[in-house]
Amino acid sequence: MAAASVQILPALTTRGPEATAAPAPAEQAVPVPVATVALRAVALWDEFSGRLEAVDRVDVRARVGGAIQATHFTEGELVKPGDLLVTIDPAPYAAEVQRLEAQVAGAEARVALTSSDLERGQRLSDQHIVTARDLDVRANAFKEARASLDAAKAMLEAARLNLGYTEVRAAVGGRVGRREITPGNLVATGAGAAVLTTLVSVDPVYASFDADETVVLKALASLADPSGKRGRLDRIPVEMRTVDGARAQGHLQFIDNKVDTRSGTIRVRASFANGDGHLIPGQFARMRLGRAVPESLLLVDERAVGTDQDKKFVLVVGADDRAEFRAVTLGRSVDGLRIVTSGLSDGERIIVNGLQRLRPGMLLRPEPVAMGARPQDPAQAPRQLAGR
Repeated sequence: MAAASVQILPALTTRGPEATAAPAPAEQAVPVPVATVALRAVALWDEFSGRLEAVDRVDVRARVGGAIQATHFTEGELVKPGDLLVTIDPAPYAAEVQRLEAQVAGAEARVALTSSDLERGQRLSDQHIVTARDLDVRANAFKEARASLDAAKAMLEAARLNLGYTEVRAAVGGRVGRREITPGNLVATGAGAAVLTTLVSVDPVYASFDADETVVLKALASLADPSGKRGRLDRIPVEMRTVDGARAQGHLQFIDNKVDTRSGTIRVRASFANGDGHLIPGQFARMRLGRAVPESLLLVDERAVGTDQDKKFVLVVGADDRAEFRAVTLGRSVDGLRIVTSGLSDGERIIVNGLQRLRPGMLLRPEPVAMGARPQDPAQAPRQLAGR
């Protein structure tokens, strides 16, 4: 063993001076997909729950008393303004019209007689045949006859109105409710009069919901132009989806004048066209409240965002093509992209895929792609920041 050791030592000592360190390999740039962050016009929406309401709701009551002679509607059907709904027995009212027509005719005859008598008196007065008092009596009789005629005409007009009221017609267009009183029953008038049926309008239809006060204030702020003048509420869009899948586009119509201090919400109302009547008052609906104009926001691909403990970050491509760690604050998701509220600027380049194999300071070979483009390799590893 000793001899072997002696033979090895010279060999080691003779090679030492000639040995040289191997050159370090050149740093290789890592190819990465890179997209440029840019401001985009984004339509933001906030969701709430609401109920549909009719614009008009009418309790149909009789304006004159009598017996129900007939009903002319099918329960639940759509009717137009002026459609005949119920007929009340018109016979008593037709008779009253005839009586008053005769009374008007008598009053007209009385006016004609007193007018002729007055004219005759005026001629005789010019000839000094009748006294001034007699002329005054004739003039007064003519005036009384005229007044009686006016009163008779007014009563006749009222009687004709009452006769017309025996035909109960739809005050508004909409959907008629169930038949509350059937033919043969007597109805009365007044505040306590029985409801014959109900009528609700269908086009347009309202949707009321409670919206967060901050959302409402942002929507109102979007109405203001550079001069500070606020536009009309109907510029604020609202979308609706009912439980049966029906969708509709509408606009904001009303904002309450106070905030509910218990919930921090404001009652708002939107208006929707409903020409085919498929939207029914009382329906539950999911509402989406938008803004009058889109907002300019920074959007990044969801795959470009990594997680470092409780922080969100992206890797930015620096001027020297090296990866830089950048903490960001995120907003909501929009069409598969994520809003960035702080941490990035317009025009910066970020790595949009493969963060798990990168670390800050690495040399990169940027390969431009569109923001939101699908990666070539669909396999995605958990995005944790390596080396931190």
